[in-house]
Amino acid sequence: MNNLTEQKMNNKYKVREENSIKENITDYLKRHEEKDMLRFLTAGSVDDGKSTLIGRLLYDSQMIYEDQLNSVLKDSKVYGTTDDEFDPALLTDGLKAEREQGITIDVAYRYFSTEKRSFIICDSPGHEQYTRNMATGASHCNLAIILIDARNGVMPQTKRHSFISSLLGINHFIIAVNKMDAVDYSEQVFRKIRRDYESFAAKLDTKDIHFIPISALKGDNVVNRSENMEWYDGAPLLSTLEEIQIVSDRNLIDFRFPVQYVLRPNLNFRGFAGTIASGTVRKGDKIVSLPSGQQTEVNQIITFDGDNEEAFAPQSVVLTTKDEIDISRGCVLSRTNNTPAVGSNFDADIVWMSEDEVNSGKRFTLKTSTQAVPATLSKLRYKFDVNTLHRQNADELKLNDIARVEVKSHRPLCFDFYKDNKQTGAFILIDNMTNATVAAGMIIQASSSHIKTRTHIGTEPVSKNIYKEKTEITPAHREKLLGHKASTVWLTGLSGSGKSTIARALENKLIELGISAFILDGDNIRHGLNKDLGFSGEDRTENIRRIAEVAKLMNDAGIIVITSFISPFIKDREQAKMIIGKNRFFETSVIADLETCRLRDPKGLYNKAAKGEITNFTGIDSPYEEPEQPVIELDTRKKSVEKSVDIIVSELKYNKIIP
Repeated sequence: MNNLTEQKMNNKYKVREENSIKENITDYLKRHEEKDMLRFLTAGSVDDGKSTLIGRLLYDSQMIYEDQLNSVLKDSKVYGTTDDEFDPALLTDGLKAEREQGITIDVAYRYFSTEKRSFIICDSPGHEQYTRNMATGASHCNLAIILIDARNGVMPQTKRHSFISSLLGINHFIIAVNKMDAVDYSEQVFRKIRRDYESFAAKLDTKDIHFIPISALKGDNVVNRSENMEWYDGAPLLSTLEEIQIVSDRNLIDFRFPVQYVLRPNLNFRGFAGTIASGTVRKGDKIVSLPSGQQTEVNQIITFDGDNEEAFAPQSVVLTTKDEIDISRGCVLSRTNNTPAVGSNFDADIVWMSEDEVNSGKRFTLKTSTQAVPATLSKLRYKFDVNTLHRQNADELKLNDIARVEVKSHRPLCFDFYKDNKQTGAFILIDNMTNATVAAGMIIQASSSHIKTRTHIGTEPVSKNIYKEKTEITPAHREKLLGHKASTVWLTGLSGSGKSTIARALENKLIELGISAFILDGDNIRHGLNKDLGFSGEDRTENIRRIAEVAKLMNDAGIIVITSFISPFIKDREQAKMIIGKNRFFETSVIADLETCRLRDPKGLYNKAAKGEITNFTGIDSPYEEPEQPVIELDTRKKSVEKSVDIIVSELKYNKIIP
């Protein structure tokens, strides 16, 4: 870089809002203190340009100190990867080893601010061996920027980082297709990468995905709109970051207060200090201390600034109670009508972060919120293949493996499921010999029936004064009368995969054969029985539970039921199987990739979802979990409707459901 170019870059630099600081620094600080804060992660494969992107964001938004800029200009000539030109990556690659190798090793945090929002950037390493570093950074972020090199497309590390980000509960993704300058700013290249990523992302638990073509090195679509990509009509990266809505991501419903310390300065005062993990609390609220189950009321809410009438997450407060009940460090306070789970067994997804391999049966110290208890990794259920998200048998876990496991604590824990509450649904495992953190985990579900959860859908009825009435007519009587057995053919698949078409054709075929059959269709059910349900995770679960109960009743009446529901979650289909009965339940996977379903789009739903008119749409911003071992598989890209129906009928005959 010549002196003239360097001088021009220095002349461009200015301290942001310098005049405001000089005029009234108090107002300046107050204005910035009240702004919303967004924490975001940059992740992707090696050399996708993560550090360069952050450097470009800081430089173009004029958030670099002059001495820092001069240092980077000097280092660009020694360590830079841009042929003596200004290398934005050196603004974030702070370690000597990082600069010498031209890679990112450790997680780097940077802060900057705009008129609308303040930001904390987490720059994570791209190498697979540093996946644990990336997972640590992602655990505190609201949004992930997944960078993809336009020359290479979707790479294994792209998928790995996307999966981990989704696993850790990040709800907002920006897919930044970088180095567009290296492919002549081709719209076709961008569209292909978008299609490839969307096909993979359909299996992720994500709500909000944005695609932006950029050149971090040249500055295209980073802070300012690119003149080289007029075909892109969306907002540049910084504007998108400013507009992303994260308020709804915060759990302000479930009050959780892990007690960190008991304050007893004198005989007349006993308070409980800690940070509110989620929700809000008010004076007079009825609360329960778990795991003991003792109840009382909130008497005082004490803060650094004095007593408050209410407090909310993530404030640090001291609570006093009306009654002298047993509360100590590790207890969790919640409202009496909204409690976390209490139990010793649960299933969790973990990221194994140790170089030492582990087998089931290993003992650790489990730490979640302020609780620390001995625990055993009692079962390795399976590992995830991060490229396909398929499940693999797991006898042991190695560094950076991601797995579903069963954990057994040696005394009861208070916890929520991670998707409901990150603060009380996350944990770490600590090696008892080395005291090193060896795994980070997210609690997925209770794995033992004795665990008491705050959601009782599908378990015990609310009323205790009800009894089951028996009938003298047995299934054998109905089978003799109708000439066939009862069962449920459960069709599951993406919208547009062909479920409803196959269901109608199957019903016609069975009726022609003299078989009593009836369709339960997703849309039809939502016009009546389930019209009070939406499409959140909990509502989807309740939707499927109700359908399963109806199907069971119809099976008890001797009818073959054909259900046509997306039913995207494995746990919901498993619950349906338990309700209906495994010998009656024929899970049928109706297979069609996302692009095929988009092209079919019989109801125009994908088009509406793309425009943002529909949210929580399976395959777009809500995941679909493919059946692991379906009884029947129907690939509607290769098989006709008639052939699909014949396969189902043959399966029913083989299992002696119909003659």
